[in-house]
Amino acid sequence: MSIGGGVVLFVIGAILAFAVNIQVAWLDLTMAGYILMAAGVVVFLVGILLMFRRRSVASTTRSAVDPVSGDRVTRRTSTLDDPEY
Repeated sequence: MSIGGGVVLFVIGAILAFAVNIQVAWLDLTMAGYILMAAGVVVFLVGILLMFRRRSVASTTRSAVDPVSGDRVTRRTSTLDDPEY
C-alpha cells in the first residue's frame, strides 16, 4: 500500500511541477510539486524497508526437566511474520 502511495505522490508532484502552468497567488505549484515528489520518494523507500522487515522468522527451543515425573520436556515455538505463508 505504501509503495503505491509513494508512486502516486511522485506522479502527482511531477504533474504539478512540470505540466501545470497555472498561476495561483497563494501557492507556488512548482514548489508544491517538488515537495510531493520528495514525499513520494520517502514513502516509497519506507514501503520497501517495511516489506523486507516483514519477512522475518523467529524460532525458540526450550528444554527442561519435569520435576514431577523426571521426564525431559522440549518446547518449540516458531513464529512467521510473513502473511503469505
